[in-house]
Amino acid sequence: MEDDAPVIYGLEFQARALTPQTAETDAIRFLVGTQSLRYDNQIHIIDFDDENNIINKNVLLHQVGEIWHISTSPADKGVLATCYNKTSDSKVMTCAAVWRMPKELESGSHESPDDSSSNTQTLELLCHLDNTAHGNMACVMWEPMGDGKKVISLADNNILLWDLQESSAKAVLSSSAALEGKGQLKFTSGRWSPHHNCTQIATANDTTVRGWDTRSMRQIYCIENAHGQLVRDLDFNPNKQYYLASCGDDCKVKFWDTRNVTEPVKTLEEHSHWVWNVRYNHSHDQLILTGSSDSRVILSNMVSISSEPFGHMVDDDELSDQEDQHQEEKIKEPLQDSVIATYEEHEDSVYAVEWSSADPWLFASLSYDGRLVINRVPRALKYHILL
Repeated sequence: MEDDAPVIYGLEFQARALTPQTAETDAIRFLVGTQSLRYDNQIHIIDFDDENNIINKNVLLHQVGEIWHISTSPADKGVLATCYNKTSDSKVMTCAAVWRMPKELESGSHESPDDSSSNTQTLELLCHLDNTAHGNMACVMWEPMGDGKKVISLADNNILLWDLQESSAKAVLSSSAALEGKGQLKFTSGRWSPHHNCTQIATANDTTVRGWDTRSMRQIYCIENAHGQLVRDLDFNPNKQYYLASCGDDCKVKFWDTRNVTEPVKTLEEHSHWVWNVRYNHSHDQLILTGSSDSRVILSNMVSISSEPFGHMVDDDELSDQEDQHQEEKIKEPLQDSVIATYEEHEDSVYAVEWSSADPWLFASLSYDGRLVINRVPRALKYHILL
């Protein structure tokens, strides 16, 4: 089997929520949440065995409702948060809760159980992020690189900062901010920046992207009309502190320097329908993944705005004279941005793309029909970046 060939897994349920298991940095592991109105919803723990190119799965029951968003603790492999739909008094609310998976499933590289009937286990509820006063939960973000004790949830027009206490059994609201003004004041998504000592987040509502300081809970920048239509997703460059990517229903992906937000630094226009998701590679930030309702996943090489615009810097000591000369010629020209690959394994809207937290060259994508595809960065490019 060719190394770059995709591996496909079908969930048999509709799904839109996907996350890597952030705290697991050795084994390749993703979590997928289902959206089923008829059956109990589930979280599928997907372990990818990259030596044999096979997927092992374990299933956890998530009986409270359809999963709209899922995120994992950066510090504790067993802890995760979901946003889910709950119907009470014939009204549908999107709620959020923090859960723990069974101890024996916390670490990656599990075999699939032989007997699929005894295969489902339950999640232990740690706490609810109480949103009765704040509206529908859009997402839960964990403090990056944190101890897993701080989360921010976005609920309608509210930003809520929670302290998880007593081993996450209790969530205490420590501060909040509300979006004020006219128009559609509902957050669609947000990201917590890994820079500035983790004191900044970015949010999207309608066509606007805003930055917030988590200490004062005040707005620090605002990009009005960042996109021509709804902004769907955001991500921070992990290695370049002011750089932020956004994507939306205008089919575009835009890159911003938050110190000067009058114009995007770059715009990508490769998708032909809404772009739901944008993700920077954690190690090689020129690699950008996007997923769209055009059923495609696109991997782009945005090297001109990356932390290494001239490619991989080589230590002079490692070069002979001849190579040295060649190296100098090479360094003068910034490398060109390009689309590396377009992946066509999906037949439905791709609602989520995520890089593995264990292998920087591997990523997963999820379409609404429950198809999960695991792909690798093409080998030629990988060696080009490394060598």
